[in-house]
Amino acid sequence: MIDTHSHLFCEEFDEDRAEVVNRARAHGVEKVVMPNIDSQSVARLLDMCREYPGYCYPAMGVHPTSVTDANLQQELQIVRQYLESMRDTFVAIGEIGLDLYWDRTFLKEQLAALSAQLDWALEFDLPVIIHCREAWDELFACMESYKNTKLKGVFHSFTGTAAQAAEALKYTGFCFGVNGVVTFKKSTLPEVLRQIPVERILLETDSPYLAPVPNRGKRNESAFVPLVLHKLAEIYGRTDGEFEKITDKNASELFGWKN
Repeated sequence: MIDTHSHLFCEEFDEDRAEVVNRARAHGVEKVVMPNIDSQSVARLLDMCREYPGYCYPAMGVHPTSVTDANLQQELQIVRQYLESMRDTFVAIGEIGLDLYWDRTFLKEQLAALSAQLDWALEFDLPVIIHCREAWDELFACMESYKNTKLKGVFHSFTGTAAQAAEALKYTGFCFGVNGVVTFKKSTLPEVLRQIPVERILLETDSPYLAPVPNRGKRNESAFVPLVLHKLAEIYGRTDGEFEKITDKNASELFGWKN
């Protein structure tokens, strides 16, 4: 299995990071994609990927909630410098996108950061890892001009409506990252997923957040990927083994690994 979105480099894992990695491996997780957050997290991200080569794979970008009017250009400059100097190190540009959950104060800056990083994804031929929270209309408006390009990536932590899924499906180079939310009792995601082809699904945790049932409310970790896989296999009418092979192939094709 491949956890296509985890923040194992964050401080929540400082006390037992090695044990967390060992548990994930014991549960069959063979690779973990780790998207950057902002300039303050790069060193931790890269240090962990050096410590676990061939297991942890970094993505470079700036998260929308880290963008303000004061730091926009500096954050983008740092991302650009890393992409230019360490191009072969990164498997994607991310975590990028829009987040209007708390407020719309920096929407203009978020849009500028997103557009720049989408352009760089095409320039460097890298997939993007897109975060979208309470901002689907704005995201699709921003991405409209990229619809007929070679842009590829994943709509991370997808929890959209059927209508939003239908619009997202028009971006044929994109997959949908599904995590523990799909296991929540009141989640409407299982119904929406039935209109999304299994060939467009990726497994993820978004650890340390969004732990699946029966661990909801606890710190999430990559070892919980099988819980997400089992629920998705059930939704799609596949065995766990079949679903694992399909999603491994999906991830390998997107991130450029030999499956």
